[in-house]
Amino acid sequence: MDPQNVKSNLVLILDYGSQYTHLITRRIRSLSVFSLCISGTSSLKSIVDLKPSVIILSGGPHSVHSPGSPSFPDGFVEYVESNGVFVLGICYGLQLIVQRLGGVVRVGEKQEYGRMEIEVVRACGLFGSKEVGHKQTVWMSHGDEAAELPEGFDVVARSQQGSVAAVENRERRFYGLQYHPEVTHSPEGMETLQRFLFDVCGVDAGWNMEDVLNEEIKLINGMVAPDDHVICALSGGVDSTVAATLVHKAIGDRLHCVFVDNGLLRYKERERVMETFERDLHLPVTCVDATDQFLSKLKGVVDPEMKRKIIGKEFISIFDAFGQDLEHKHGKKPVYLVQGTLYPDVIESCPPPGSGRTHSHTIKSHHNVGGLPKDMKLKLIEPLKLLFKDEVRELGRILNVPQAFLKRHPFPGPGLAVRVLGDVTQGNALDILRQVDEIFIQSIKDAGIYDSIWQAFAVFLPIRSVGVQGDQRTHSHVVALRAVTSQDGMTADWYNFEHKFLDDVARKICNSVRGVNRVVQDITSKPPSTIEWE
Repeated sequence: MDPQNVKSNLVLILDYGSQYTHLITRRIRSLSVFSLCISGTSSLKSIVDLKPSVIILSGGPHSVHSPGSPSFPDGFVEYVESNGVFVLGICYGLQLIVQRLGGVVRVGEKQEYGRMEIEVVRACGLFGSKEVGHKQTVWMSHGDEAAELPEGFDVVARSQQGSVAAVENRERRFYGLQYHPEVTHSPEGMETLQRFLFDVCGVDAGWNMEDVLNEEIKLINGMVAPDDHVICALSGGVDSTVAATLVHKAIGDRLHCVFVDNGLLRYKERERVMETFERDLHLPVTCVDATDQFLSKLKGVVDPEMKRKIIGKEFISIFDAFGQDLEHKHGKKPVYLVQGTLYPDVIESCPPPGSGRTHSHTIKSHHNVGGLPKDMKLKLIEPLKLLFKDEVRELGRILNVPQAFLKRHPFPGPGLAVRVLGDVTQGNALDILRQVDEIFIQSIKDAGIYDSIWQAFAVFLPIRSVGVQGDQRTHSHVVALRAVTSQDGMTADWYNFEHKFLDDVARKICNSVRGVNRVVQDITSKPPSTIEWE
């Protein structure tokens, strides 16, 4: 998907490190407006090339007074004013606008964090028909405050402590909010964003998945020559399946799918996935058993980032070999590799503004983003890399991918390697984990709650605990159960099972899986944790 070819207006978000930045992107897309998030320290050329109609400066953990604090590039103000681009600063973004345009930002006498009440003090575009005196609850998170506004700016709302809560300069098209309208803790926040985009900026709501599908097919056909062959890495998950179906629709049987059994799959995953591919999706799929290849390279490796890098490298070596076989068969070596990379994968694999690098903090390298070797021979086609998971599922529905496939919980590219903490080849950890995971997931399905959960899985912990089984003392393994709810995987809450369900599952695991005598539950949200343990 090429942002320049999107019919609706692009809303570009410059990311300064807020944990909520991706939510701005999601909220705007939910209004049928295409939005993209790039580093707040991107070059002016990067911004200009995208031709945005609106730019939003995100919040962030920095102070504009700190040495090296991130900012928009020189020439930014001149560019937006000469091209009629609207700018909205949120929290840190508001303070950047104030400071860079000649105002004064200082450390607040009273910091404002959490729920606060603000009051409209001037009729304005941001709050539309809200009358002066209208009050609303918002989510604050700032220590600095705007003390003196640049010339031409008006205060349009204040907090109950008297601090500046919203500003605007209609003539110069600059607006600012000292709170987070994108979070649910600001109940009227979506209304404010909607009014800003449609009433103030005049953006058109014309972005939809049908347009994305047609645009992707057009891009793929323009990229892949009529006699080129393409390899697709199928994992059996939603992302790679939708990506494969989309590319197959574009180029037909010149797409060659390969499913790799790397020895890190779930219980009977290989048999179940291959059956579904053949029965429901009618995709041309070759299964490669590379169990020994992967596990031999992972032996003794405990660092999760190293695991991901090794797995990414081995996948590519298999695809290269698969490509050579296709070359012998068709007389031309495949040039491209299709992967189901999503937007959260791209975001989480990039570093933070103000760190000397760019973009938001590198949470982990995804094997199909940061884990790829630099000398990879195949060029990538990633038709989903600007989409969130729920958008991919919608695209899958349009492509008639079976609902059972679209509803599958996400499964990490590195597989069980990141669910066995430590060395995956140690003892029978993989076999134990497969059995525990199967019991857990099947119990969730039997309880009728599978579709209410974003992701559920078991984790093998590198510890042993003392227990009593069959009147004998045991010193056996500990497993953890993890289940979360989420909309896009960028933030998540732990799923609150009924106590009886947990009791039944724990008993079943300890009674059925030899070598396990303790079951614990992970009840941590994201943030502070990630969904996966590694």
